[in-house]
Amino acid sequence: MIPRRLLIKRRDLILRALPASAVAAGVAFVRPLSAQTKLTPDEALKTLMAGNERYAANKLTSPTQDLKALRTRTAVKQEPFACVLACADSRVPVELLFDQTIGQIFTARVAGNIADADVVATVEYAVAVTGVKVVLVLGHSGCGAIRAAVKGESVPGQISVLYQGLHAAIAKAGTDEHKAVELNASIQADQLRSSPVIHDALRSKSLRLESGVYDLTSGLVRLNSAAI
Repeated sequence: MIPRRLLIKRRDLILRALPASAVAAGVAFVRPLSAQTKLTPDEALKTLMAGNERYAANKLTSPTQDLKALRTRTAVKQEPFACVLACADSRVPVELLFDQTIGQIFTARVAGNIADADVVATVEYAVAVTGVKVVLVLGHSGCGAIRAAVKGESVPGQISVLYQGLHAAIAKAGTDEHKAVELNASIQADQLRSSPVIHDALRSKSLRLESGVYDLTSGLVRLNSAAI
């Protein structure tokens, strides 16, 4: 569990980055700006999942968009509707697998999709400053970080540092790697919920937080929760 004092410190850093007028007016720090997308949290999640269905069916629409126009439109300000915390694995191309393009997804990637203090701060920024409506923690089948942590083999450099964030899932799943991947995504989502910034956004219903697993073979994302 990330110490609350660290999360509060991160929150305070974000607050100092907000416009002075917003702070003076007493605007809640979880929503310092007016809505940057017209999507509701539920609609934002449905948009992600619909994009994933197109990707899995080889019916992408994002490649048809004008990239030059998108670069121009987003050069000064970003307005993503979603934040995805994913594994750094090269086989998990986040924007592509949700059929999205420039400026639509705020992405955080680290081996094992671990929500350490730096990652929590990154997601807090996505929520408090960019105004995302949904956060998705995404594990994936065949995760090398999970597999290595399950085996517990000696590894070079600082790679073993990753194991610490994965131990909770492995303790519950044992040698079942698929179950460990699913549990880990859920546990990391709970880590995000412990953030005051994210907790307040969830409580105000301005944000939805989910976890899920991406299947490398089918291309489909399955949410850990039953309902979309």
